[in-house]
Amino acid sequence: MIREFGVLPDGEVVHEISLRKGTLQASVLTLGAIIRDLKVDGQTVVLGFEDLQSYLDHSPYFGAVAGRCANRIAGARMTIDGQEHQLDVNERGRHQLHGGARGFSRRVWQLEQSDKASVLLKLVSEDGDMGYPGRVEVLLRYTLTGTGALRMKITATADRTTPVNLTQHSYFNLDGSATILDHTLEIAADSYLPVDEDLIPTGEVRKVAWTPYDFQDGRKLRRRAGEETVVFDHNFCLSDAPRESVEFAAALEDAAGDRRMEVWTTEPGLQLFDAGGIDVQAPGLEGKRYGPHAGLCLEAQRWPDSVNRDGFTSVLLRPSETYSHVTEFRFS
Repeated sequence: MIREFGVLPDGEVVHEISLRKGTLQASVLTLGAIIRDLKVDGQTVVLGFEDLQSYLDHSPYFGAVAGRCANRIAGARMTIDGQEHQLDVNERGRHQLHGGARGFSRRVWQLEQSDKASVLLKLVSEDGDMGYPGRVEVLLRYTLTGTGALRMKITATADRTTPVNLTQHSYFNLDGSATILDHTLEIAADSYLPVDEDLIPTGEVRKVAWTPYDFQDGRKLRRRAGEETVVFDHNFCLSDAPRESVEFAAALEDAAGDRRMEVWTTEPGLQLFDAGGIDVQAPGLEGKRYGPHAGLCLEAQRWPDSVNRDGFTSVLLRPSETYSHVTEFRFS
């Protein structure tokens, strides 16, 4: 089912597409390719809003696809083939976050096709968009599978070398509780990227063993003794480069252990953000109040600030190549 969800200040219409398959129901917006709602056996498992204006005024990327280059770029600057590019600055007055103030999450995607269980969206980002070189065409398909998964498949092409790094930015809460601190999280990574005070990677790749960032055997998000000041907003290193097919990246279970979500992805990185700083001043889905730790993000991606780090996974897409990214959220 397709319906009009609202109209932007410039008159552009935002549509909502409703999907259903087995135990899953999803609502997708053409604005930002946002997953507005996702239900498993009738239980909403993501954070979102009931109206368009709340997304425009209050959303910390709820359910959106971030790009053209997700995560942070230090100094909002990069050099490609010897040429420096100044990008749009939208983070702490000096960096870029998630592609700039009008990144892919703030754009209306074109609805190409849809059926009962899937939707195909398209976005064209022109040369110079938010400071990025080259024209990029993106195709994104969300599919609800018969095995209880939401699959996201993205491809992109460019007519000039440019960074492309897209991620799904849903905030998950599997049981509707006030916080996810008693959810248990497992991440299949033995290393992570330390960050500076601006949450920019320092360039070091550090082992998670004997640190608060060791989720290899599963642990609750609630801070342990001595971890009170620990922030979870880091990239976990799943591999050195994108994989040919999806592999297990993470698992999240609710406090009672009754619902489980697994993340499988082709991407080499997974950003854990447990939303300790959010305090949303608008009612969410079902009128809920979203305070600190109301949900968490598991953002499959290329490593952040890779355009400025020779040793990180490359995010550069050249005209002869096709960007490809598949991530599945599997529920049981």
